[in-house]
Amino acid sequence: MTILNKADQTQGKIQYHVRVKPGDVAKYVLLPGDPARADRVAKYLDDPVLIANNREYRTFTGTYKGVGVSVTSTGIGCPSASIAVEELANVGAEVFIRIGSSAALQPEIRIGDLLVSSGSMKNEGTSRYYVPDCFPAVPDLDLTHTIIQTARSMKSELDFGLHVGICASDDAFYGETQEWIEKLAKLGVMNVEMESSAIYTVAHVRKLKAACICAVSGNLITGEVVYEKENTRLVEGWDKEIKVVLESIYRFETNQDK
Repeated sequence: MTILNKADQTQGKIQYHVRVKPGDVAKYVLLPGDPARADRVAKYLDDPVLIANNREYRTFTGTYKGVGVSVTSTGIGCPSASIAVEELANVGAEVFIRIGSSAALQPEIRIGDLLVSSGSMKNEGTSRYYVPDCFPAVPDLDLTHTIIQTARSMKSELDFGLHVGICASDDAFYGETQEWIEKLAKLGVMNVEMESSAIYTVAHVRKLKAACICAVSGNLITGEVVYEKENTRLVEGWDKEIKVVLESIYRFETNQDK
């Protein structure tokens, strides 16, 4: 009996879920959750091409200031996000930046602010298939530093609040009780989202780079949320984080050449 090795079987071929092949994606890949936000990113790229659209995974590739950049939506949660990173890595992607929406857990944070993650609390099950529970989920420090510095330099021009800290990746959007949210807030957790810890973990295991920046969708501590109409400040935050990340990629790539 021969047990299938998925890693060997999928390396360098057209990928089962994401449906991309070698040469389709750039070194740098932005990872929004919503497929519609892949289209939003594409508007900021030069010569964007729709590469694949399968399940929750929608991929464009283009350039920004001459640097190759792709964007692939991941859907919601760590399982689908980890598949995206695995399959994109199989065809040559090396640097992954989650651009997400996230709920704030500290009272001073407002809708539309930008949050840069310095680490993620692993309140999810996907990472356990890769590393022990006690193993930390952290982004690449150089990449994250570049994003923080770039965001600070663009803060006045784009007019956003900027916060840096530890986030939490939870599995159950509707399973988060008031007690759970209060516990996270008391621990000093900055925000809660649903993908970063798995993205960090897979990238680490595969010796790749990952980071995460999110626009604030609401604040679970102050009750500032928008559920029944368009969240205009969040939409503005998406555009601002895209601009910050694309400029960060350009600066990071330029510094790599020095």
